[in-house]
Amino acid sequence: MLYSGVSWHTGGYHVEVLDGDGRRAMPPAEFTAGRAGELIAYLRAVGERMVTVVESTNGILDGRLMAAGLEVYRADPHLLPERPLFGSVSATDLAHTARRNLDRLTRLERRRGTQTGREAELDAWIVSSSAEVDTAVMEGRCLSHGERDRPTVALTFDDGPLPPYTGQILDILERYGVPATFFCVGMHARAYPEELVRMREQGHALGNHTWSHPFLPELTRSQLTEQLDRAGEAIAGASGGGVPSLFRPPYGARTPQVMEWLAAAGPRIVLWDVVPDDWSMPGAESIAAAVLDQTRPGSVVLLHDGGGDRSQTVAALPPVIEGLLTRGFRFVPVHELLPASRRQAEPGLTAAAS
Repeated sequence: MLYSGVSWHTGGYHVEVLDGDGRRAMPPAEFTAGRAGELIAYLRAVGERMVTVVESTNGILDGRLMAAGLEVYRADPHLLPERPLFGSVSATDLAHTARRNLDRLTRLERRRGTQTGREAELDAWIVSSSAEVDTAVMEGRCLSHGERDRPTVALTFDDGPLPPYTGQILDILERYGVPATFFCVGMHARAYPEELVRMREQGHALGNHTWSHPFLPELTRSQLTEQLDRAGEAIAGASGGGVPSLFRPPYGARTPQVMEWLAAAGPRIVLWDVVPDDWSMPGAESIAAAVLDQTRPGSVVLLHDGGGDRSQTVAALPPVIEGLLTRGFRFVPVHELLPASRRQAEPGLTAAAS
């Protein structure tokens, strides 16, 4: 049995592979975020059984690892050394933790994702934050849908950019003349700047989705701020536009404390009310049917262009657009769902140059 740990840092990923005695079984390797496919090939080349371990601040790689047939586990903070301000614990620590405590790690399931095994905890935290979310909505700092008396709908895409899916989605949006909002991960924005330039040129809006897609309740306030700031800078630098003022928390994860920190940090939080779970790959027809069934006037539709194989989302998008157009909906960037009094002077909302 071999144990591989995958850590992340500003430049990308570091991989360490250890044997059962804790010795290196393969040379350590570094991969930029744009070379994740090579990272996966490196791990798949191992000729014997191996487990791969990530931690909860690395939320955009596990789906691709599992799709490649790798056995992936999540190591939670109580089993690990303290993580740095920016970055995960080391790959060596992750591999050693698996070697010593594999039975205490959570094996991830492709259709459950990074939060496998703690969905109930996540739901409880979200419920516990209801009062803070309601307050943020009343103050114009949070949005899960727009006004229900206007036939508008916002398509939003998370976790990208990721070729080829982001480009394919942009092709479809361009063909139909539909604007959308892309909540980008900083690590991928830095790796694929040409995709953000195209988003901006086509008139789409850009939002912040953190640097590495972490589980926010497990971050300190300083770590959360670092994730927001670094991602915002990367998105602005890659797109040539402003720092986004819209923010979507990964997994929608929040606690009362996280909501307090976000209120102080200043971004406008965007949630959703239409969720077809396209990330779990239920089939293009299922994705399209769920969107068409759930959408109401003012809806915010949560879809994904990154984090894994998004071919089903790409295939579902034309019937979604055509079905909603047939019903009389008008597509808008998500900030246009805000009350008119709150749409003014919002830096970084509109991706297209004026």
